[in-house]
Amino acid sequence: MKAALLSFALLGSQPAVLISDRVPQFNVEAVCRAAVADDKANGIVLGQPFENCMRDETAAQQQLSTLWQANTGPVRDRCEREAAIGDTPSYVDLLTCMEMAGLTNSPSSPVTLRGASKNRNSK
Repeated sequence: MKAALLSFALLGSQPAVLISDRVPQFNVEAVCRAAVADDKANGIVLGQPFENCMRDETAAQQQLSTLWQANTGPVRDRCEREAAIGDTPSYVDLLTCMEMAGLTNSPSSPVTLRGASKNRNSK
């Protein structure tokens, strides 16, 4: 008990968040259904279809699977925490965060993924 209290004191009373060595598991079906519902609720006529969202999320997850172990460290951990914030965690958001941090070796011709990203309609 004393060790746990000491740990909290050393961490500034913040509980430690354990980050996995594996790509996190997101419920992309729920993410994509929520994205489609948001598009309809916001009156977006040319919103992304559910099937395209699922395809993009699956492609991003596959790309992350090959990059995850090769890219360890605090930036990957930060990106994982950021992607898990809110009700709609997205592999596209996680991959984008890692790419922006320079943790991936992007292909010469990047694949455009929209997925269920919170920022997909900001263009």
